[in-house]
Amino acid sequence: MEATTMKKLVDYRVKNGVAWIELTDPPANTYTYEMMRDLDDAILQARFDETVHVLVLRGAGEKFFCAGANINMLKTVNPTFKYFFCLHANETLNRLEHTPKLVIAALNGHTVGGGLEIAMAADLRIARKGAGKVGLPEVTLGVLPGTGGTQRLARLVNKSTAIELMATGETFDFEKGQAIGIVNQVWETASADEFFEKIQKYAEQFCPPNKAAKAVGRIKRSVQSGSEVAFESALAIERELQQQLFQSEDAKEGLSAYVEKRKPNFSGR
Repeated sequence: MEATTMKKLVDYRVKNGVAWIELTDPPANTYTYEMMRDLDDAILQARFDETVHVLVLRGAGEKFFCAGANINMLKTVNPTFKYFFCLHANETLNRLEHTPKLVIAALNGHTVGGGLEIAMAADLRIARKGAGKVGLPEVTLGVLPGTGGTQRLARLVNKSTAIELMATGETFDFEKGQAIGIVNQVWETASADEFFEKIQKYAEQFCPPNKAAKAVGRIKRSVQSGSEVAFESALAIERELQQQLFQSEDAKEGLSAYVEKRKPNFSGR
């Protein structure tokens, strides 16, 4: 373990280049403004830490990744607070999406409502088989998925399917989530601990010396930013990011290793 920093509502720790960001308000790990502030801080900490190459999001306990916003909190605050709460949550998830490091959401339990909205801001979603349900049931509360859910779901699946899922408020198993493109992989493991151990090993493949982590991060940035602008502008973003990589030590190492017919030894620089 390289570093450990404890927070009240978000636990942050780093192991072998992988930053684990854990939502810690069991059993449901529902988020408040305070938790979002802690999550925001953890994202920034991982961003600035040059030893961190991959971020993993998880929920505390075995029942929930996250069940979304804390309903009791929403019932007691005024509309102005609710508006700025949603605005800050949007900004936090945008910061996660814009961070040029791979983000994996480890779905270790129910991932519904705002919990799925957090997971959709990650780059990859890997779920533990049989651990819970996934979906956006906000319509049953008379509201819509207001932390980027309407937009990210439509971009992950398609507009018609997204509208259907959100209008019905259906929750479903991870296998269906994988079939429609919300979940990348579903893993069968004997325990939650084994699931997280597998996630750690999976994440380490994107870290030095195994992969050029800077290239992985710039691939993410090119896709996340490029998909939201005109095609010609997206190509310009791609070229600029490629130019950054051409100047990196890892690009020199990768090209040399290819010519010398050996396995590259990447440094993340």
